[in-house]
Amino acid sequence: MRRFFSRVLLSALVLAPAAALLTGCGPGVAQGAGNAAATATELKWEELIPKSWDPTKRYRNISLEALRDNDPIAIQMLDEMRAVWDNAPVNVALDGKAARLSGFVVPLDATQDGIREFLLVPYFGACIHTPPPPANQIVHVIAPAPVKGLHAMDTVYVSGTLKAARFNSVDMGVSGYEIASAEVERFTPKQPQ
Repeated sequence: MRRFFSRVLLSALVLAPAAALLTGCGPGVAQGAGNAAATATELKWEELIPKSWDPTKRYRNISLEALRDNDPIAIQMLDEMRAVWDNAPVNVALDGKAARLSGFVVPLDATQDGIREFLLVPYFGACIHTPPPPANQIVHVIAPAPVKGLHAMDTVYVSGTLKAARFNSVDMGVSGYEIASAEVERFTPKQPQ
């Protein structure tokens, strides 16, 4: 327990970005794909990150395992890292493009009728069981109507116009992108042939 903080910081700095690239949520065949999905370009999560952005550069020469949970330097580093991630730059070339992206659901408004607003994240547990990923790895999704039967960490495809837009959900993280009037489909993996 004495090195819990440094392990969290290490995973947030090193492991979470790697996990974002390995979502386990790759190309598949969506059932019930509509117009938005048919005309949208399927994106990979790493395409949402500007190629020049490297938030870990500052921390490469720091011995994280030497930090303790109550170390003021560790606390300051975590606060700085969170600020950098919350203000992560987006790929402006994607702003306004028709896009399709697979990911995991982090509900913002679960009701009996379903979920209408949620964050789409690249890896299981993001924002719920692990620190939120950088803003350029979170998409704020708003469906035109509640999607029935959708739960936290369900895997979905989201299609629509991708906009560069910051949204602070306060409890779950800051998103750098938005897809409003989104088409939401359950993710169905390809069947082996």
